[in-house]
Amino acid sequence: VVIMLQSVRRAGTRLRLRFSTASAQQGDANAVSPGEIYGEDHLAIQDLIKKFVDEDINPHVDLWEKEGIFPAKQLFKKLGNLGLLGLTKPVENGGQGLDYSFSLAAAEALGHINCGGVPMAIGVQTDMATPALARFGSAEVRAQFLTPSISGDMVACLGVSEVGAGSDVASLLTYATKDGDDYVINGGKMWTTNGSQADWMCCLVNTAAATSPTQVHTNKTLVCVPMDSPGVSVSARFDKLGMRSSDTVQCTFDNVRVPQAYRIGEEGKGFIYQMLQFQEERLFAAAANLIQMERMIQQTFDYTSHRKAFGKPVIANQVVRFRLAELQTEIELLRALTYRATAKYVDGGDATLLASMCKLKVGRLSREVADACLQYWGGMGFMNETPVSRFFRDGRLSSIGAGADEVMLEVIGKLLGFSGKK
Repeated sequence: VVIMLQSVRRAGTRLRLRFSTASAQQGDANAVSPGEIYGEDHLAIQDLIKKFVDEDINPHVDLWEKEGIFPAKQLFKKLGNLGLLGLTKPVENGGQGLDYSFSLAAAEALGHINCGGVPMAIGVQTDMATPALARFGSAEVRAQFLTPSISGDMVACLGVSEVGAGSDVASLLTYATKDGDDYVINGGKMWTTNGSQADWMCCLVNTAAATSPTQVHTNKTLVCVPMDSPGVSVSARFDKLGMRSSDTVQCTFDNVRVPQAYRIGEEGKGFIYQMLQFQEERLFAAAANLIQMERMIQQTFDYTSHRKAFGKPVIANQVVRFRLAELQTEIELLRALTYRATAKYVDGGDATLLASMCKLKVGRLSREVADACLQYWGGMGFMNETPVSRFFRDGRLSSIGAGADEVMLEVIGKLLGFSGKK
């Protein structure tokens, strides 16, 4: 595995150039054709992940779903040993130094997991809590928090949402005041994935008062907060509708003292850094759902091929076949949009518009696929023992987390110039 990833890393520059121009050279394992973003090395990483999922994750998913938690520290250490937690992260911190197309390939392969909670938790570690740290953090803070997160020796969580500020990030109230060389943090974070097992939090806090509406975007800072710091308290795990194998908690900060050296990048740039992190988070959400949706369609086809009603298989009804065909077409369209957004992001462009479109579409399409497939399972679809029931519950979060559908529409509308103002 190490040799394979080192080989991939050496080819990374060539891949980025070819990825940018979409010109493939015959016989090169990393060559990609127009409209494609994966070469043979991407596919090799996906095969590695699928093998790991089949052997180390899926046999345990039903138990983790029942218990409401999975062993993140043990699982992340195994992923770290395989080099899969730092595909795009700096080599000096133990990462592979590859472009984001490799992270997207990994996210898509995580769709082989038979639930949504575990892929989401892995995504927090790789694509939500660590991108800003890798890009803007000092060498010292990266060594303390990023390096062990890549190796799987630390579990990370992200602290953005609060009780009164979810998708409206600018409205968060958690505050950090300076005291000597430290920040003293008061407030709290809500819906924290990995929170009960995390070693540190990438936490967005106010470090100055906002005296005007525009200053809510320039008074925020990202800080690495060790979760064992005095004053950090974590609630009992929430009993959720879906994503049940992923632990979710509320975190409270009562005069939590952390060194200012744990700041990520510049003070006051936290909002901007978090918006950049959202690009990767939203692309991850789109990619991680593609195979899950396809699996639901295939399993629904298999079930309706055997389940008979009125003397014939359910799939013999044209309306069922046409609906599944239509949904598969929608998935392929989302895949193409996700690949296009990734291509722009890898080339250094601003992918905010396309990533927001991906996030909006995956949320709505996940709900559509889940609802249609469950309907064709009939009464069995209403049973918790069937995979379509779990997908129905897990998929609902896609339209809420990382920016609700309505927020995505607002972002898309603004970027398209649809302000509604004369």
